[in-house]
Amino acid sequence: MSKYDVLFEDEDDIFGGSPQSKYWDIATQVSEDLYRYDFDEIMTKIAVMEKMLMQQHGEEELDRIVESYAIMNQSEIENHKKSLYMEYAGRLIYKISD
Repeated sequence: MSKYDVLFEDEDDIFGGSPQSKYWDIATQVSEDLYRYDFDEIMTKIAVMEKMLMQQHGEEELDRIVESYAIMNQSEIENHKKSLYMEYAGRLIYKISD
């Protein structure tokens, strides 16, 4: 995102803005219980992935491996983060409509 993108962002446009900004727009509008439940699901997923990686690489190596991978694959990671923000924003919207 360039430093000028925010100047052209329409706050009322659900498709405008970055995936990150839209996720937080939605997350701050849902009930606290729904947000806490969804956040707990995200933390569970992270915990499972960490445990799986620790089994393969060991707990002490995990942080070094993750940091190294993030540095070597910055654009891929940024694109995936955007995708995850959109996925989780969609999940919040879907849960609101239930």
